[in-house]
Formats: sequence, C-alpha cells, structure tokens
Amino acid sequence: MNITLLTVGKLKEKYFKQGIEEYLKRLQPYAAVSIIEVADEKAPENLSTAEIEQIKDAEGERLLKKLPDSTYAIALSIPGKQLTSEELAGKIETLTTYGQSHLAFIIGGSNGLSNAVLRRADFQLSFSKFTFPHQLMRLILVEQIYRAFKIIKREPYHK
Repeated sequence: MNITLLTVGKLKEKYFKQGIEEYLKRLQPYAAVSIIEVADEKAPENLSTAEIEQIKDAEGERLLKKLPDSTYAIALSIPGKQLTSEELAGKIETLTTYGQSHLAFIIGGSNGLSNAVLRRADFQLSFSKFTFPHQLMRLILVEQIYRAFKIIKREPYHK
C-alpha cells in the first residue's frame, strides 16, 4: 500500500514535524507513506470571496498536477463524510482488497480546497465540523492512518 499526503504549504513547526515523523516511522511496517507539499499562495488577511476562490484555484492546480489519475483521492473537507476510526480502517481495507494500491489524502491551505480538487476526489472526509490549522491536520491525519492499520491488523494500539 502506498499512501501520499498531498498538502498545501510547508510545515515549519518543529513539534508538528516531530509528531509526524514518529507516526511515519510507526507506519513503515504497514504502508509506504510520503508527503508532497505544494506552495501556498501568499495573500493578505482580508480577502474578498472572489480572491479566496482565486487562491484556492491556484493551489488546487498545483495539487492536481501532483495527483496521478489512478490514485484514489480522499479530500479532507469540513462538509465531507465523518467516519469513526473503525470506519476509516474499513474503508482503507476495502479499497486495498479491491485492488486500490495507492491512496492520496489531500489537505488544502488555510482557505480550503478548490472545487476542482473536490470534484476530482473519490471521497470527501471530514474529521470534524471544527476548523483545524492545516499543519495540525497533518499530524491528526497520520495518527488516524496509523490507528486504521492497527485496527485492520487487529493489533493493540500503543498509546
């Protein structure tokens, strides 16, 4: 199983990097996980709706260029479907059972994902109705992917 985290923006915070590295290390027996970062658009704080859409479109184009057609794409989106950890594990297990060997989880920038990325996604996943910083979302996501594999393998989760 190959898993890609396709994200907007560079991760700068050392503490997030350390947490992500720990879960990537734990995931090694289960899947090859890579992270691809695309540049975010620099913009002032107060943007119009049209300017926000332009930013999401530019970031979305960069994301889509890095996403192979054969990859099953899961976009993280607030209005997406909320799953339990067990349901996410079941989804991953089902996808692999039916021949899907490459998954990509897509995390947008601070303004979210473009409509083009959401249309390309095979599934939209919501972790909560809350808004999380996209840097923190990376850490939460890799932890949940790790948890999913522990559930799939029926192994205890080491806290």
